[in-house]
Amino acid sequence: MRRISFILICLFIFNSNAQTDPKIYDIIDAVSEDRLRQDVKTLADFGTRHTLSDTLSDTRGIGAARRWIKSQFDNISKDCGDCLEVFFQKDLVKKGANQRIIKDVMVVNVVAIQRGTKYPNRYIIMSGDIDSRISDPTNFTDDSPGANDNATGMAGAIEAARVLSKYKFESSIVYLGLSGEEQGLFGGQGMARYAKENNWEIIGVLNNDMIGNIEGVDGVIDNRTFRIFSEPITTDITDAEQLKRAARLRRFYGGEVDGISRQLARYVHQTTKTYMPEMNPVMVYRLDRFGRGGHHRPFNDIGFAGIRIMEAHENYTQQHQDIRTENGINYGDTFEHVNFPYCKKLTAVNAITMANIASAPPAPTNVGIGGIVEASAKFKWNKVDGAVGYKIYWRDTTSATWDNSRYVGDVSEHTLKGIVIDNFLFGIAAVGKDGHESVVVFPNKIIR
Repeated sequence: MRRISFILICLFIFNSNAQTDPKIYDIIDAVSEDRLRQDVKTLADFGTRHTLSDTLSDTRGIGAARRWIKSQFDNISKDCGDCLEVFFQKDLVKKGANQRIIKDVMVVNVVAIQRGTKYPNRYIIMSGDIDSRISDPTNFTDDSPGANDNATGMAGAIEAARVLSKYKFESSIVYLGLSGEEQGLFGGQGMARYAKENNWEIIGVLNNDMIGNIEGVDGVIDNRTFRIFSEPITTDITDAEQLKRAARLRRFYGGEVDGISRQLARYVHQTTKTYMPEMNPVMVYRLDRFGRGGHHRPFNDIGFAGIRIMEAHENYTQQHQDIRTENGINYGDTFEHVNFPYCKKLTAVNAITMANIASAPPAPTNVGIGGIVEASAKFKWNKVDGAVGYKIYWRDTTSATWDNSRYVGDVSEHTLKGIVIDNFLFGIAAVGKDGHESVVVFPNKIIR
């Protein structure tokens, strides 16, 4: 009887869309609203964190801020037996690189790596921005507290490190503070180059930029909805023939909205709906907000998966504004505007996403699909280390999310009988021994 019950439990786990690991709920509960509040207050109290601001003071400017951030990661590392590798990554940006760089500046990022036990060179990254700005992007002396934009994202990365450092994961997790965002995404560019030069295998970048506001300038108040921005396909291909071939494949077989960043966005969406069903993740089919940019983009530019996680309703009176009162409106990105229960929720979204991905086997490779003029869809893929089985996902061609799935066991090919290939889009995920799944892989070749 026990054996039958065990088998039924396993079948439930592997045939449901949900990943089921009790420690994920513990991670959600461990995220501290009070610590987030304290960290955002500390960051805002540095006065300004403008990229070109003071680097010598211990109490004001971006130099003091980044040293404090590093000290927090160092303390977390001590508490977990030196489980984090903490260092500065820096690049010199010369005056005139763009109109916002009015003097030479060393753009310094703060990096904390929690090495994976099995795949130390595979990385899932959570980033927040260190720097801030007011109305004039070249004003590096006046107060620019940047409480929501983006002390919340930076505090979230620190808090995620505090929580996840208590666990061990197969893949590496990076907690990252990036500078130079407001001046032209320079910190992300430098870090992306660093990752490329050091042959990092990046699973994905979760860029958190403004995760603490619930009251929009339009009057909407919403403490459950957040947006996930992702580009549809990778844009790093420059060879004309490769571009032409990729466009032809998409034209006949699909994939216009199934690049690696879009699959990462779907992973965040599914993880959230599984473990935090009270939240409302909204996938936005756009690289970023209309005409604007964030620090996931430099990673996208060289072929890495990256997305932006942020609040649903922005308040523009509190973004990039001089601190002032006009017509009864208090302008400025100050501490009192941040909603910390909401900031806690979005920090937890990041933490559980990274915990799931870092616990999962690598994604399958060389995923082939076939079934033209047949009443079945056929799949072949290369097996990956650590997978106990594989799951086939499919969805309507107009659906944003993977809505159907079937666990097919420890095989390298499978046929979904009775499912017409023309009517759906498909993908394959690897499943680990505890039910954790890799990011879904869209087919990358045709089989006959």
